[in-house]
Amino acid sequence: MAGWTVICERCGAEQRLGNASWRCPRCGAAWALRGPDRLDPASLDPTERTLWRYEQVLPVPRSEAISLGEGMTPLIPGKLSGHPVWLKLDFLLPTGSFKDRGAAILVSHLCRLGYRRLVVDSSGNAAAALAAYCAAGGLACHVFAPATTSPAKLAQVRAYGAQVTLVEGSREQVAAAAQRAAAADPVAAYASHNWHPVFVEGTKTWLLEVWEQLGGRFPAACFLPVGGGSLLIGAWRARQALPGPHPALVAAQPLACAPVVEAFERGDADVPPITPSTTLAEGARIAAPPRGQQMLGAIRGSGGWAEAIDEDLLVDTLRQLWRQGLYVEPTAALGAAAFRQALERGRPMPEGEVVIVVTGSGLKAGDLALE
Repeated sequence: MAGWTVICERCGAEQRLGNASWRCPRCGAAWALRGPDRLDPASLDPTERTLWRYEQVLPVPRSEAISLGEGMTPLIPGKLSGHPVWLKLDFLLPTGSFKDRGAAILVSHLCRLGYRRLVVDSSGNAAAALAAYCAAGGLACHVFAPATTSPAKLAQVRAYGAQVTLVEGSREQVAAAAQRAAAADPVAAYASHNWHPVFVEGTKTWLLEVWEQLGGRFPAACFLPVGGGSLLIGAWRARQALPGPHPALVAAQPLACAPVVEAFERGDADVPPITPSTTLAEGARIAAPPRGQQMLGAIRGSGGWAEAIDEDLLVDTLRQLWRQGLYVEPTAALGAAAFRQALERGRPMPEGEVVIVVTGSGLKAGDLALE
């Protein structure tokens, strides 16, 4: 952890990573992580096929990794509305979602700090990922989830041996319940994918892989689902690790819950909470994302923008992906839907290749596919 610090996105308070709590104790805002962020491509081990090949810019050394073989997911050519794109298949990670990237790094980090029990709040994919890596590392895991979470996702979490507590109410009420439980347990850590900055350092590896898979260059634009923002902020961190030109980052949210889109379009500096409505994209239904300033900074700093996707376009895009052999869940189709919407509206696109990140397996949402 030498050289790694956390900086509060709101008040600027700074601490060493090893001493930091999960959020700023001064103002309660989210941390951003700072540390070694320049990757020397010559340092990459060609025999290492996991995300730990990027050890040089990760806060946990490979020697202390808890790993399930995560990383280097396929990048394949595809088409959306007749236009060629690259599809990054992160739904093929070990537990079926991109969250494995963050979970591998975060669980390894907390384990090396001496924690043996992690408390998690999640609507599904992050819970599965963190439960799996806890199981692999011999840690206990207590998951707090919304009462409306997909039964298939909860079955996966329980299969890894995690304790599950269902909470009635909003996503924010679920998080509050988990935070209280962690605070009451002196040997437990609150391992939130929406709050902990180390999680982001794992998610940044998807774009580092894309850079390698495209022969040592970035695409012109990346379209990706956004809920809590770790995939987006991770991409921003990856941009800093390698020379440009760098991609524009386009954040896609369901119209029913699009606080980042609304804040971006208003020109806000932070993302205020909203009241969400129902959406098939349950993984992105986060009405009060903690890392608002970092998300808006990543979008604007990259020259990107944000798209809100209605349910009809989401379902139609989901079917387009299925018909290309990609059985993904609704949230995973948000980035692809945002690309189609931008084309249909005639939005000027950056010149060059486009990458769509496909984030979660349809095997987690078979009930929705049946509907």
